[in-house]
Amino acid sequence: MKNGLMIYFEDEQSVVPVTYKLKMLMRRAIEATLECEGFENECEVSFTFTDNEKIHVLNRDYRNVDRPTDVLSFPMTDFDNSTGAPVADEPMRSLGDIVLSLEMAQAQAAEYGHSFEREAAFLCVHSTLHLLGYDHMEEDDEAEMRAAQRVVMEKLGIFA
Repeated sequence: MKNGLMIYFEDEQSVVPVTYKLKMLMRRAIEATLECEGFENECEVSFTFTDNEKIHVLNRDYRNVDRPTDVLSFPMTDFDNSTGAPVADEPMRSLGDIVLSLEMAQAQAAEYGHSFEREAAFLCVHSTLHLLGYDHMEEDDEAEMRAAQRVVMEKLGIFA
């Protein structure tokens, strides 16, 4: 998958330094998620690092939830839930956008007692699964998504 994945990173915050190492961790998390899901199409992902203030606005405007959140996913493709494949027969271009609040990831890492890197990777995996059509609104869907997250985190050597 390494040659078929293009990630466009944007840093719109000043709370946590965005290092090459952090970007490569996000790349590995996306690649591992796609690999574990058997997704082999060439694709693009837009990835924005942001802060609580900016993600709060997005969460309010797009989800009608008036508070900051940790990560938002904006899928660009509908997937056929029975096969997990894109509905269209054409090659995949853009999976969608991931917006990650590094400020929230840092706070949650401290709250949950694990590393910032583990929290950021987990949120990236979670968001990538949303781009691939996963949801967690229903109990069965949530259990399926948690299982998928666990598989990817284990592949990364980062245990959920």
